[in-house]
Formats: sequence, C-alpha cells, structure tokens
Amino acid sequence: MKKIILQQAFEELNDAIAYYEEQQVGLGLRLKDEVNQHVDWISDNSTVPQVRRGGYRRVNLKVFPYYIAYIIREDTLWILATAHSHRKPEYWIKRKDKIR
Repeated sequence: MKKIILQQAFEELNDAIAYYEEQQVGLGLRLKDEVNQHVDWISDNSTVPQVRRGGYRRVNLKVFPYYIAYIIREDTLWILATAHSHRKPEYWIKRKDKIR
C-alpha cells in the first residue's frame, strides 16, 4: 500500500517532535519512533479501526497523547493529521475533502 502524509500532518509531527525534544533530549525521537511503528501497523491493518462519523479512521498512540487520522483511497493510505488528542478535536477534518 502506498503511503502519503499530508504536509500539514508532517508539520504537526515535526512540531511535536521538536517540543518533546526541548522537554527532554531523546523524547522527541521516542515520539517519532512510536508514530512510525503505528504507521507501519496501519499499513498492514488499515481496515481494523472503525470508520468514524467524519469518514476517517484513527489510531491512538500508546505513550504520547496523539493520534493518527487517516483515510484509504484505492490503494493509498493518506495520513491526514498527527493530532493531539486533547486539543481542538477534528480541526483538520476538511483536509480529507481535498483528497480524491
């Protein structure tokens, strides 16, 4: 399955990595590793999480308070957001409307 991460999701992840790295050296890298592990899991199990009311699927990280929001279009996994789970729910939801 082809994977595409939207620029906004990539920037969100990089901002979170930088924040955690400032808090404690190595913590940002742990976040990055956890996201990568979850993206790999999603690639292999993309239809396991239920489709949410907004028409997307979501996987929560285990250690950090973030989730990965994504959709599947044909054979492509589109990562829409790397979102903090306690801030502005679904602020990114309109991003999925731009993907065809």
